[in-house]
Amino acid sequence: MIFLYLFITFFQIGLFGFGGGYGMLSLIQSEVVHRHHWMTTGEFTDIVAISQMTPGPIGINSATYCGYTAVHNAGYSGFMAVLGSLTATFALILPSLILMIAICKLFMKYMKTQTVHDIFAGLRPAVVGLLGAATLLLMTPDNFGTPSLTPWQFWISCFLFAATAVGTWKFKINPIRMIVYCAFAGLLLLY
Repeated sequence: MIFLYLFITFFQIGLFGFGGGYGMLSLIQSEVVHRHHWMTTGEFTDIVAISQMTPGPIGINSATYCGYTAVHNAGYSGFMAVLGSLTATFALILPSLILMIAICKLFMKYMKTQTVHDIFAGLRPAVVGLLGAATLLLMTPDNFGTPSLTPWQFWISCFLFAATAVGTWKFKINPIRMIVYCAFAGLLLLY
């Protein structure tokens, strides 16, 4: 039964997840952590970190790892957990595949009309809002710590967050390098 719920959940996320993978993160977290309780916030945070470091789109990577973790946490293992990964991944990309095939011919015919331009102008603020929501949802005590309980972790996390933002925006440092630098900093903090 979990496979059916996985398919429906990730199909809905794929259907309504505008803004790419980062825009989908808030929807994925809302469904898999808060609504279905398939995993904890800490597990989801780990999934996001792994999804960012592995090649491929973050939304698809997150769906793959969430499918595996959800089925594994439900008591299945081995091939069944892999089947959970495949189910969640396929369900996430299926709406895009269907919509792109259906819209492609219409878009090519009507792409220069004012209505199409107005639709895209209306979607832009929604995409920015989803990206902002994804950022805010990941700023939790699990990720940053708290100033009262774990001040060392909190201030180091805030510094890494600010350094990454400034490094990529102001100094145009390659985001891949910033990921490596922050991973190295995280390894140093383990010791």
